[in-house]
Amino acid sequence: MTILPDAAKGATGGEVPIPESPTSDPNRFLSRDLQWLHFNRRVLHEAVDPRTPLLERVRFLAIFSSNLDEFFMKRVGGLRRQIKAGVGAVPWEPIAPAEVLARIRAMVLEDTQLQARAYRELILPALREAGIAVLSWNELDPDEKTEAEAWYRRNVFPILTPLAVDPGHRFPFISNLSLSLGVMLRRPGESEQLFARVKVPEVPTRMYQLQGTRRFVPMRQLLEHNLDDLFPGMEILKVMPFRVTRNADVERDNEDAEDLLEHIQQQLRERRFASVVRLELTPKPNPRILRFLMEELDLQADEIFESEGLLDYSILNQVADLDVPELKYSKWKSIVPPGLEGEDADIFSRIRGGDILVHHPYESFHASVERFIEQAAEDPKVLAIKQALYRTSGDSAFIPNLIRAAESGKQVAVLVELRARFDEARNILWARKLEEAGVHVAYGVVGLKTHTKIALVVRQEGNGIRSYAHVGTGNYNSKTARLYEDLGLFTCNPAITEDLVGLFNYMTGRSRQRDYQKLLVAPVAMKRAFLDLIDREIHLQTPDRPGRIIAKMNQLEDRSVTDALYRASQAGVQVDLIVRGFCCLRPGVPGLSENIRVCSVVGRFLEHSRIFWFSAGRREPLEGDFYIGSADWMYRNLNTRVEVATPIEAMPLRRRLWEILQITLQDRRQVWEMQPDGSYRQRRPDGLDGSDPLAVGTHQRLMTATVVHYEQRLQSETE
Repeated sequence: MTILPDAAKGATGGEVPIPESPTSDPNRFLSRDLQWLHFNRRVLHEAVDPRTPLLERVRFLAIFSSNLDEFFMKRVGGLRRQIKAGVGAVPWEPIAPAEVLARIRAMVLEDTQLQARAYRELILPALREAGIAVLSWNELDPDEKTEAEAWYRRNVFPILTPLAVDPGHRFPFISNLSLSLGVMLRRPGESEQLFARVKVPEVPTRMYQLQGTRRFVPMRQLLEHNLDDLFPGMEILKVMPFRVTRNADVERDNEDAEDLLEHIQQQLRERRFASVVRLELTPKPNPRILRFLMEELDLQADEIFESEGLLDYSILNQVADLDVPELKYSKWKSIVPPGLEGEDADIFSRIRGGDILVHHPYESFHASVERFIEQAAEDPKVLAIKQALYRTSGDSAFIPNLIRAAESGKQVAVLVELRARFDEARNILWARKLEEAGVHVAYGVVGLKTHTKIALVVRQEGNGIRSYAHVGTGNYNSKTARLYEDLGLFTCNPAITEDLVGLFNYMTGRSRQRDYQKLLVAPVAMKRAFLDLIDREIHLQTPDRPGRIIAKMNQLEDRSVTDALYRASQAGVQVDLIVRGFCCLRPGVPGLSENIRVCSVVGRFLEHSRIFWFSAGRREPLEGDFYIGSADWMYRNLNTRVEVATPIEAMPLRRRLWEILQITLQDRRQVWEMQPDGSYRQRRPDGLDGSDPLAVGTHQRLMTATVVHYEQRLQSETE
């Protein structure tokens, strides 16, 4: 079964030509939204690829749908608002909003059909062969139906609330991403048809697992076949499942908000009741129920999406969570970074001995980043702790440690970004807890999101104080640190720590510092610095030493950076871009970008680190310039967010970064190569006998390399 039709056709459906003019044609940029959908197709491919373990394939089905939900919430509402405002073709955009929206619909319908086929024809049969089944009600035997009904009566029926719609009952509020049953009823002997809505509950579980088995029945099936209990004495005429997605792109101006906390709370309330941007239905929906829903939810035909698969694939996470090791990726236990083994390891002493680069999830987040703040909170020599929190987890170790530090008399300042999309409520909760404990909490710079991942510890040592810093590429989140690939630098280099002191003053006070010794800071200087570094490659290259750039990031969209890369390519600079998500640059176009290659890595871990390398005219790669940071090459990161990139100067750390980049570029398992039209083709192993050492993929090679490096260090210590 082929799952990726875009191997032969681009993100623009083949209708927008590859630009002939390299300087001004808007077609030199690809549509961000359509390129994002291509990224999600690569995610879907992991669910189809037989090389992916079965339960991980199930998980990728759910991830694909979760990604799509977020896309509709964040992007589609904004496009509809542009169309409503009469926005047509924009000079620098290849496609007008109305055309983008039409192509989004076509791609989504195609992709969800492929997802449904993969689920029905590939995943369900493979699960059954493994003794696991997701069943419809009609597939249960009589004893199983009796068991399921008894469980339903005890655990589900009491919490159900059917909501009728009639002259005495208004149409009910339908919450975002909720699965519902639309039911048409009538009283016996009467002709009038009545509508009722029943929400499919998410508690106590999304699917019932039959006792002593690996057989599941979705809650929707249980509810749909027990509706007589909810409507006794009524005649049930039609039942239609449906699911709504609401717009999360609420249009409000944060810049002039006098009280940002109150402003964000109001924004959350508005988002809850925001307009519906998608209605998902099963095939051949009941016309009467559909018409009624469209009227009540104010929907047009192009906002209706029929799917032959599940309406809510997230229920499959319950199956993916089964403890069946042979059907999952082999377990990975993060390695403790060298020098931090044992509970008594002194992280500050280790940092004084030289900069530390940590690579998650290959190396332990708990033994490094969490320990950094934990030891700072406990250490009587620590005078102050400063940290920027963008997203953190529900079981975060940072919040209690910061509170304990404040309660022990240390000065603690925390920058909490309230506008982190979909984490606003959690961040408000953390901010209040921190404030109640006496922590100095700031909400960032007016008009800017604070996306940087930095922490600073100030410690009394001898006759003075020394500052220690962590600069990372990922969030201070214990949960995602086990799934997201990220990097972090620990250093006590005064040039970097002094920069961070100034940056924290900028974020929490009224400093307007623009000059920094080592750090690239957005929005004040980072973009200009990257543009200068790209242009420098052009000027420093020679015939026997061409310029070269390697950049790894999540997304690439900024037009100024894209045009700078095009200029570099035209001058002969070799550019390798590792972009996991959407990329709006066209690689390999003659006269424009023939020296640019773009690849994407999708697999076991979510590629999340940002690494930037410039050859700087040097023959030896390790003598070039290395940076890691929190910013993608996107307009928002470079112009409207507080971001940091730090240089990596120690030679052993540079060697590790170079190894990461080379392993990724050599991959012949997880890498997708971008084509000039915006489509992607997955790179294949050499030969068919499985002997290609690069066919194991980036993530497996980096796990192996991490273990090898650790064992080599232990051996050198014993010798």
